[in-house]
Amino acid sequence: MKKPIGMDDSSKQDGSQRRHFTTRINLFFFFTFFLFSVLIVRLAMLQFVEGKELSAEKDKINNADTPIPPIRGNIFDRQNAPIAYTTSAQSLYFRIEQDQPKDQVVALAKRLADIFAQYGNKDVKQPTAEEIIKEMDVGFDLNQQETAKKPSYYSVPRRIKTDLTQAEMAFILEHRDELKWIEIMEESLRTYDRENTIAVQLVGYMRPFSTAREAKNGLEFYKDKTKTEGYLDREYVGYDGIELMYQEELRGKNGVKSYPVNALQKIIGSAEAPPVIPPEKGNNLFLTIDKNVQLATEKAIMDHLVTLKSPAYRSNPYANKGVNAVAGYAVAMEVQTGKVVAMASMPDYDPTFWSNPFSDADYKQVQTKINNGTITTAYPDYPEDEQKYHPTSIVYMGSVIKPLSVLIGLNEGLFTTNTYYTDTGVFTYGKDNNSKLTNSGRAAYGSINATGAIQHSSNTFMSALIGNALYTRSPNKAVEIWDQYLAKFGLGVLTGSGLPRESAGISEYKTNTKETAQSRMVFASWGQNEKYTTLQLAQYTTTLATRGKRLQPLLVDRIETYDKGQIVKKFEPVVLDQTDFPKAYWDAVIKGMLQVGIQGFDDFPYTLARKTGTSTQRVAGGKEIDNAVFIAFAPAENPKLAVAVVVPEGGFGSYGAAPIARKMFDAYDQYYGLDGKPKGPPTENKTP
Repeated sequence: MKKPIGMDDSSKQDGSQRRHFTTRINLFFFFTFFLFSVLIVRLAMLQFVEGKELSAEKDKINNADTPIPPIRGNIFDRQNAPIAYTTSAQSLYFRIEQDQPKDQVVALAKRLADIFAQYGNKDVKQPTAEEIIKEMDVGFDLNQQETAKKPSYYSVPRRIKTDLTQAEMAFILEHRDELKWIEIMEESLRTYDRENTIAVQLVGYMRPFSTAREAKNGLEFYKDKTKTEGYLDREYVGYDGIELMYQEELRGKNGVKSYPVNALQKIIGSAEAPPVIPPEKGNNLFLTIDKNVQLATEKAIMDHLVTLKSPAYRSNPYANKGVNAVAGYAVAMEVQTGKVVAMASMPDYDPTFWSNPFSDADYKQVQTKINNGTITTAYPDYPEDEQKYHPTSIVYMGSVIKPLSVLIGLNEGLFTTNTYYTDTGVFTYGKDNNSKLTNSGRAAYGSINATGAIQHSSNTFMSALIGNALYTRSPNKAVEIWDQYLAKFGLGVLTGSGLPRESAGISEYKTNTKETAQSRMVFASWGQNEKYTTLQLAQYTTTLATRGKRLQPLLVDRIETYDKGQIVKKFEPVVLDQTDFPKAYWDAVIKGMLQVGIQGFDDFPYTLARKTGTSTQRVAGGKEIDNAVFIAFAPAENPKLAVAVVVPEGGFGSYGAAPIARKMFDAYDQYYGLDGKPKGPPTENKTP
């Protein structure tokens, strides 16, 4: 019997479909198996191979690493006496956390202000609630009103107060459950000599990094992010002087502490302990300053400012011009090394001022004392509206330039050591000789040579034979020639000390174009057209003492590691310039310096080469005042120490400045010996 047509084809189709289905099922299970195998292998990789890395990544996401500022290196004098050093202190910090009610934060600020007022150091001004909430950096004030400044970061706690007393800590710890979001941390605190203020402006001071780097008023050093990686806004950094100049050496390197944070990087708990990486301590600096000589210098200035106002001085027609002096500046440099033994800008102030909150009124009390008047402009300690009636720390150098003036005249061939000039006390110059100048007191010294011109401080000799003669010979180049000579002696150029904000002085013979070039050169020849700093005058004096060798002023003797005292760097003398003049020129100049009349050195046991200066300048209102200037080095035949003293509005240099220099020489002689043999400690010490 025949099968129906199409039956075999149908069976074949069913079998084919079953086979395709089976194949698809098998492929499905194969790919499923493959995917599970890959997943299992991947899980194994995650668990056993990448587990540690992923765990670390997870911790990184859930924790914020906060740098721990290192312990700052100490600053010592050359005899290892501490000047600025680091001590351990307990500080109070505030954490910004999520969902902090404004009213509770404000209440905390007020509560902390009450705690500080009750349990804080009674001798130190305590922060107010307004100051505390500002330090919290929460973006609102005590009235819960938003401020223009938003929180600068969230994951780093804010320091509210440092150097907590035991009573403050005990109370806070006892009430820690009530005082939310705060914690006490141990950290380093910058401390300065509390018995005496030692070279305050030279050492400098510290401010928070947030202040030091701010766009408008910050320092260029801290605006460079490559130098400040890891710095915290709350950490204190060098802001002036040595503290700023050696910031990188003193600071050390950060440690790291981790805080748990949420997705918004807000802290949600206390810090993990111990730190991930401990901080590295900074290096110690050993200055060239000697504490004892420095203190003697500071005391000498302050004592003499009082003496200038005493009845005895006021009744003396030569001394009474210094009655209005309110400040003094002095520098002592070792002639053979360039090491600065003393640098005093007086009056000074307590450097711990910067460690505590202060108001605008507080700042005004120290404003005139902050700048280092030996290297830059410092204003007199008068009310701001009266300052223009008094000179700053940078005054005309006056007659102390005359030794160099004579050297220039001799070297330029304008006269010889055997040339004699008839000093009538008056010199006329200019078109039709219509300009006239005189010696001090119109004194006429008769026939004098170069040595006598320095001895008697003859303005007319300097004007006729040097300033006017140089202009007459080289009218188009006189100013340039003069400038080149002065630069080789450190005048009109930076000294090379490296100190921040150092001034190169003001060379008015170049800048005062209102006067003729002839007039500028005439007045420049006796120091009435150039204003320079006390450090520049000290370097200039050292160059005279070395007969032409200009040394870099050294302020740091060496750098050592914090704990082991290993030498990191040792500073050696540096000669910046060398000027060679014939021996006869030097002899003539120094012989004149040995004969200059001065006060306060009658019983001085060494030969003293010196020059007084009385620089006259006009201040606001047209008033003329006299500044006392003095330079000296000793012993003249084998110089050990060079000194420069400036007392603005101090009158004659012999009375207003020289007595200060005498005490500086005496102090150095006591501790080091101007003949190489120390004489023992002085009988007086600076009053704390």
